[in-house]
Amino acid sequence: MKIWVDADACPVVIKDILFKAAERTATQVTMVANQPVRVPPSRFIRSVQVASGFDVADNEIVDRAAAGDLVITADIPLAADVIAKGAYALSPRGEMFTSENIKARLNIRDFMDTLRGSGIDTGGPPALNQSDRKSFADHLDRLLVRHAGKE
Repeated sequence: MKIWVDADACPVVIKDILFKAAERTATQVTMVANQPVRVPPSRFIRSVQVASGFDVADNEIVDRAAAGDLVITADIPLAADVIAKGAYALSPRGEMFTSENIKARLNIRDFMDTLRGSGIDTGGPPALNQSDRKSFADHLDRLLVRHAGKE
């Protein structure tokens, strides 16, 4: 299993959890962004900078991710695309996107986008809290343990 991170909007605390997990489990983690991303020196952690532009980083992740890989993203359409390829998708808040829940998440996203487009202020997501970080770390650990013997 390789881990691909939609790094442009990934919170620093989540990146730190991923960096520690990469070292602990010898799992390849790749940060994909359209700006430079600082990563610690490690043979398991790398950064890929793509050109600026709408969905360029997302498209790079979809191209590179394979079945059984894990993608870290809050981007619902990106999650849907990688799930269709057989990869896993986990949000920085610890929500697992699955083939069972992704269509509903896409519908909610589109509905909220329509509201925003008509001038309604829908507000943003709440700040990442300790519960979100724990949920993320727990889901990540479960996936890494489950796939440890499959490489």
